[in-house]
Amino acid sequence: MNDRAPSVRLHTHGAVSVVTLDRPERLNAIGGGLLDDLHDALTAAHADASTAAVVLTGAGRAFCAGDDLKEFGAQAATEASIASTCARIQRITRDLMFGPKLVVGAVHGYAVGGGLEWMLNCDLVVAADDLVAFFPEMGLGHFVTGGVSWLLPRALGHQRAMELIVLGERLDAQRLYALGLVNRVVPRAQLDEAALALAGRVAARAAHATSRLKRVVACAAELDAALDREAEAAQACFASADTARRIAGFIAARRGDKDRAD
Repeated sequence: MNDRAPSVRLHTHGAVSVVTLDRPERLNAIGGGLLDDLHDALTAAHADASTAAVVLTGAGRAFCAGDDLKEFGAQAATEASIASTCARIQRITRDLMFGPKLVVGAVHGYAVGGGLEWMLNCDLVVAADDLVAFFPEMGLGHFVTGGVSWLLPRALGHQRAMELIVLGERLDAQRLYALGLVNRVVPRAQLDEAALALAGRVAARAAHATSRLKRVVACAAELDAALDREAEAAQACFASADTARRIAGFIAARRGDKDRAD
């Protein structure tokens, strides 16, 4: 019997389903429980006949701080655990991008790694003015997922996409807006209201048309193939001794920084 607390909340606001990542004590870092709970919440939101649009957001100080590195050892323990983790990560992108309802991201604080990937998977994004986003994967020996190997070059061109992924350049909200990766930037206090208002406008459009538009724009077959290629590469990186060494070093350095601060 699983008695852990749910790590994702789902509630409705009129014709909008609001999906909230709810591990604020871990900055909504991505662990196995969150992956399963988020899949269940998105599946329920897409299946709800009274829902015409979905808002994806995060509780606490951040949207999503990326992979929970405390779970890396368990995730990388066996070939089966690696394959399961990578499959569940890519399943979220399929939920976000292949589901019938348009998804509006309401993103604040940090959107790191997988959190930035999920932001890019949303159909429209409202960013708070405190947002910072970046990809740490290459520095840790990990591999990007979420379809970004296909999405980012289409959005930014090859060289800029490579720079953001390989170097992990930190982007604030205004830079993300200038690059065309978010639709709106609003003060943090106005984020929820602005996202719900945008989702309400989306919900008022013809569902049969927006659903078809989403599928056509996503080019499902090409993106699906990219997700499979990413999963294969991510599994190889999960199993790499160099990745384990880099993550252990990162955790030790972060623990040392915390001890010095105390």
